[in-house]
Amino acid sequence: MREPADISSGQRTATRPPAAEPPRLVALDPEVLRWFGELALRGGTDPEALINSVLRDYMGRSGEPLERTLRRVLREELRKAG
Repeated sequence: MREPADISSGQRTATRPPAAEPPRLVALDPEVLRWFGELALRGGTDPEALINSVLRDYMGRSGEPLERTLRRVLREELRKAG
């Protein structure tokens, strides 16, 4: 008969690495999500990436009104999409 495995150290191996951060949820109005979704589809990207891009750009531009930032970023994305 085989000897039982020594488990006296009490350590287990991880089955998968722990997640870096838990996912964050943000509730968006349906019309906002639909608008970004349509724009992202035309630009060949996904809505989440486009929303993050707009917000990241806004964060970097202190003092610029959000509407101006959105218009500028959207013009740039539409230009890229052709």
